[in-house]
Amino acid sequence: MKKDFGDSINNKVYEFRVLARLSQQELADKIGVSKQTIFVMEKGKYIPTLLLAFRIATFFNVDITDIFSYDLGGAENEN
Repeated sequence: MKKDFGDSINNKVYEFRVLARLSQQELADKIGVSKQTIFVMEKGKYIPTLLLAFRIATFFNVDITDIFSYDLGGAENEN
């Protein structure tokens, strides 16, 4: 069984999309994914692959860490 460390990836895809005045469908078309992918990513229910995260950051011409952030969970590393 996998251990849940409580780590999470947060994103600002919604904020960047709205500032760019794009619909979910328009952004999806531009980065090569479905509208549903954008929808669930904005809701925090989907963590994109590293490749997709870089594609999104490149599209918005920002560093990947401007859109995506990693939050370390509270679990201690056990050996």
